[in-house]
Amino acid sequence: MSVASDDRLSSAAAAEVAGRVESHYVSPYAAKDADALRRDPVRDRSSVLRPAYQRDVEKILNVPAYNRLAGKTQVFSFASNDDVTRRGLHVQLVARTAKDIGRALGLNLELIEAIGLGHDIGHTPFGHAGERFLDAILDERTGRHFFHNVHSVRVLDALYHRNLTLQTLDGALCHNGEYERRRFTPTGLGTFDDLDGAVEAAGREGDRIVSHLVPMTLEGCVVRISDIIAYVGKDRADAIRAHHVEADDFERAQGGDYNAYALGYFIADVVEHSLEGTAEGAGACGWIAMSDEAFSELARAKRENYAKIYRTTELSGSTAELVEELFRLVYATAIGWLEDEATDSPIFRHHIAQLERESGYYGRHYDWSSDLDQTCVDYLASMSDNYFLALAERIDPTLTAKLPSHPYFRED
Repeated sequence: MSVASDDRLSSAAAAEVAGRVESHYVSPYAAKDADALRRDPVRDRSSVLRPAYQRDVEKILNVPAYNRLAGKTQVFSFASNDDVTRRGLHVQLVARTAKDIGRALGLNLELIEAIGLGHDIGHTPFGHAGERFLDAILDERTGRHFFHNVHSVRVLDALYHRNLTLQTLDGALCHNGEYERRRFTPTGLGTFDDLDGAVEAAGREGDRIVSHLVPMTLEGCVVRISDIIAYVGKDRADAIRAHHVEADDFERAQGGDYNAYALGYFIADVVEHSLEGTAEGAGACGWIAMSDEAFSELARAKRENYAKIYRTTELSGSTAELVEELFRLVYATAIGWLEDEATDSPIFRHHIAQLERESGYYGRHYDWSSDLDQTCVDYLASMSDNYFLALAERIDPTLTAKLPSHPYFRED
């Protein structure tokens, strides 16, 4: 098979994709709605109007935690620029990128969308910096670890009791775009016991487990590879928009145009090199793959992003130290409220009470008192950036006054 170049498929691959789309081809390895597994198989039965994974999409969109993604950092936390990507847009871009690939390969687009929209729903405020801060606090206090992908499963499964399919939850758990691979072979159908074991092991052993997670479906593999495709160029565009870097600071002079280039090139390359893996006879599970050339470019671009964006944003240096101090302050204060059973405090009024209402609807109970550290983690991870800052200011306004301020209107 020829190697895809730029945003064009080879003629053979283009003909294959056109034929698949025209005939409404379904890969023999595509997830079937009839095989969807739920903890409660009676509730949320699939129907003609609402098949299994479509129901998952609708459930995720209606979880309050999904709405909060619009107020959470993707990369830039203190930029007064409404055009800079927030995490709510990022999950949509991941879902869209993955659906472009999945459509060409004959995969289940509803499952892809569900995983794409739900994969970051457990993310902290202040992006990956917030994730690191919360993990450090939890590790010091309990020896356990926090990962946003693991917490996404908890949010959808244990906190909001949405009875999502195993396939969607597995895709969220295994999506982590920080661990790129050239080729993904799904692990095959699992069980809820497998999922629960992986969640527990990740919390106990941390990165050693998380870095080796692989989705059980091809759809999950597509979302995983689409996560990095969706952000590697978009983060550059945002960095330029936020005046963090200039377009010509990047190699190959593609700073401003790299997002469009990356989407076209990488999507075509993944489709080109996955057609065989999604056709009859590809093995037990099939595969999703990139060419060596595209994988090398993806890894290079990611390294460049780290050097010129991620390690030099405002959430580095003294600002990072201050935000981490605020995380510790909010955490310690929230623990105190829980220990004192201060029912008029924000953690009871804004967090526990809401989850009690959500749980009660499904005949469940939010057991906040048996593990106060977990309840604090649930609370902090649920916050938008602005809510976190407002709470921190309420606790100690002298600290928040030291944070960088970039008003919309200022003197030039």
